[in-house]
Amino acid sequence: MTLTREHKSALFVLLIVTVIALVGAKIWLSLRVDPVEENLKNDQVVKVLFVVHDADRNALLSDVFVYYPETRRGAIFDISGNTGAIWKSLGRVDRIDAIYHEKGIVDYCGEIAALTGLDIPFTVEISEESFSLLTDLFGGLKLFISTPVDAVSKKGTRVLLPSGAVNLDGDKIKDFLEYGGVGEDDYQNERRQSAFTSFLAAMQEKRNRMLDKKDFHFFSSCMKVNVDEKDVRKLLSVISNLDATSLTVQSIIGSSRFVDGKILLFPYQGGQLMKDVVKQKIRMLINQDPNTNHRVYVLEILNGTYKQGLARNASILLENAGYNILQVGNGDRMDYEHTVIIDHIGNSEAAAALGDFITCYNIITDSEGLSSDDDSGNVDFTLILGNDWDGRYVRGGFGKENSESD
Repeated sequence: MTLTREHKSALFVLLIVTVIALVGAKIWLSLRVDPVEENLKNDQVVKVLFVVHDADRNALLSDVFVYYPETRRGAIFDISGNTGAIWKSLGRVDRIDAIYHEKGIVDYCGEIAALTGLDIPFTVEISEESFSLLTDLFGGLKLFISTPVDAVSKKGTRVLLPSGAVNLDGDKIKDFLEYGGVGEDDYQNERRQSAFTSFLAAMQEKRNRMLDKKDFHFFSSCMKVNVDEKDVRKLLSVISNLDATSLTVQSIIGSSRFVDGKILLFPYQGGQLMKDVVKQKIRMLINQDPNTNHRVYVLEILNGTYKQGLARNASILLENAGYNILQVGNGDRMDYEHTVIIDHIGNSEAAAALGDFITCYNIITDSEGLSSDDDSGNVDFTLILGNDWDGRYVRGGFGKENSESD
């Protein structure tokens, strides 16, 4: 068959178009930015908002997972659904989870970013049904239930769960997430935190299977991530390499108030305390000392002034920040002008982290066995509050280099 001139011209045009398309695709692939790689270049700490929601798109749990690949350490910042504020995206005071229900993930992530002081580039949405399926794909979630459960879910079904160390399948994990009555927000949040912690541990344990090319689509299809599937695999590959034993959980720090028929949790100091706690936790994540993130540091807090209640109020603040308070009391004298931290364990990094949190740089290493009483050997740091303590910070950030004798 002889090609006419018109056919030859059409084939030539088609060849040119094909070449242009192939060259264009190659250029696009070469210029395409990998959002996970880009994030790791610009900010080595990976931040992901995970939301598990029900069929009506009500958020059951919302957790910001922060992960530092260099040390394989991670932290979870649990965002309680009843966290209250005047939310810009809603234009009113309400629960924070109302934003997700009404506005969707983008506005929700934006408000959580503002609340925590974090830039959160990645979001993962998982429906309740998909979370149940993922649980089965992981072979169940390992949890500890302190007392047997015999309750009724919001759907009216009876929930029976045994006590002790259990491995819950997909159906049971749905019951675990759902059950609870009116006014049990704190209890439900605690349960859901433990479920999400177990979820991340299972992701690490089943990492190879999850990332296997044959099986990956089963896992990825259960998640709605704000990047394409290739980048989903890269993101999950990074965060599933965590050391699950290093995970710490921090909840919103605030006080509950009754507003418009709802019990809302309002963050202390307009949310600034939460931002400070987040900064401190991230600092601990990137600390190269392998033992730092596994320690819950024990504090002794002493009032070195005549002001009433200083040590007790400071203990509430620091306990919410993740410290273990062994005891509070009065100092050896009541005329301390400047707050001082006594480091009993010789850990300058941890002492500095405590100092940064309260802006106290008057830190003394206990090289001479300094102690207020016999119990000081059981504490890591002694905090003696002076007249420069304002209830949250040390005014002026008093430092050792310009200290005066107390």
